[in-house]
Formats: sequence, C-alpha cells, structure tokens
Amino acid sequence: TITIVRELRLPRAVQAALGGAALSLSGATFQALLRNPLAEPYVLGVSSGAAVGAVAAVALGLAASSVWGLPLAAFVGAVGAMLLVMRLALVVGGALDTRVLLLAGVVVGSFANACVWLVLSFADLETQRAAIFWMLGSHANASWAGVGVLGAYLALASVALLALARPLDLLGVGEDVAGYLGASVERTKLLAYAMATLLTAASVAVCGVIGFVGLVVPHVARLLWGSGHRGLLPSSALLGATFLVLADALARVAAAPTELPIGVVTAFVGVPFFVVLLRRRAGGLT
Repeated sequence: TITIVRELRLPRAVQAALGGAALSLSGATFQALLRNPLAEPYVLGVSSGAAVGAVAAVALGLAASSVWGLPLAAFVGAVGAMLLVMRLALVVGGALDTRVLLLAGVVVGSFANACVWLVLSFADLETQRAAIFWMLGSHANASWAGVGVLGAYLALASVALLALARPLDLLGVGEDVAGYLGASVERTKLLAYAMATLLTAASVAVCGVIGFVGLVVPHVARLLWGSGHRGLLPSSALLGATFLVLADALARVAAAPTELPIGVVTAFVGVPFFVVLLRRRAGGLT
C-alpha cells in the first residue's frame, strides 16, 4: 500500500497540482499581455504545436521505445510553435504587437491541427486511440521524473513573472502609458510571452492537452482578489493546482473502473462554472 501511494498516487497528485498551477499562471500572463480576461494559454498555438510533436512521436513509435519520447516530442513541438508565432509577428509588424500575435497564433494553431489529423489519418486504430487520449489530457502515467521537470520550469517561470508584476499591471493601462511610466514594454512582453509559453509547453509535454484551466482559473482569481498581478499570479497558481487535483480525482472515480480524460472533466466542470460567474458578474454591473 505504501508503495502504491508513493509511486502512483502521490506523484499523480503532485503532477496534477503543478500542471494546474503552470496552466493557470500561464493563462493569467496571457490575459495580461493581450489585455483580454478571456484569453487562454493556447491562444498562441502552443498546445497545437505540442500535439503535433506528440502525435508524431506516437506514430513513429518513439513513445513506446522511451518513457521520455512523448514528453520530449511534445515540448519540441510546443517551443517550435512559439518561435514560429513570434517570428511571424516580428516579420509582419516589426514588434510583438498583440493583435498580430493573436492572428499568428490562430494561423499556426490551425496549420498544426491540420498536421495532426493528417498524421492520424494514416495511422492505425491503436495509434489513433493513444494520440487522441493524450490530446485530451491524462495523469495516468505520472512519475517523479515528470514532476521534477515540471516543478523546475514552474519555479523558474514563477520567479520571472512575479518580477514582472508591476510592468504587467502597467501594460493593462496601455503600452504607451506603460512606456511613459518607465516600463520596458517590448522586453516585458518578450520575457512574459516566453515564460508563459514555456509553462504551457512543459505542462502539455508532461500532462497532455488540458483545456479551460488557464481560461477559468485566472478569471476566478481576478474576481475574488482583484487584478493586481502581485496577488493575482500566486492566487491563480494555487487555485489552478487545487482545481486540477480535484478534476483528476473526479476523472478517476466518475466512471470507474474506466478513467475519463481529464480534459473532458475540466470542460464539463469549467464551462458551467464559468458561465455562472459571468452571469453573476453581469448581474452585479446592472
């Protein structure tokens, strides 16, 4: 029993907590950079890039030959998508303009999704099933190695983003005003985009593609504790960790002995909860 708890249950719970914290922290950062509380970590095509890498690894048999094959391929795909989006934004606009980044993310994400389904259309049924299950997110193969990698990225990005809390607050007022008040706008945007994307990439590489956490949790934190990033970032991380641990527990017991993909649970729980919050907020404004 002790071995089961130490090698199966505990790393799974810790991985879910770290993944939820990473996605929520990334979501709060993207919402600040795009000045849109409904933005999410996947807006720049990062998850789609990770899915391309993961599906390619499954189709080529790399996932079966090595425990690190799937996470590494997903991470390479995610970072590649991030670099492509930023390159497109710089070529088109000459700077990291939020509107150009958003459009570039949509284009890269759509192309990556097309690549995923192209690969799957030539794959066998078992490969298709494994790839689709991973794309919906899972902590079934959690390990202490994955926890260590995700924890290292989360610690690094958390320190960097907390140091950017004041510039992110200023960006919410407007880039011109932020620059006038002393913020290094382009440097802040570049570093924040990089840290948020690396957080998403690390989470996707270890946990699979899990939606709605980065969208719902930062918005809830903002409604409860305000929009100042010195408090919003850590509160989003804590709420995200709690939310994903509970969602993972529900995924294991809701249809036992079958385990549901955690992305399905976060969608079914997150969407109604988010709608209720929006209605309450709208009611408070009327």
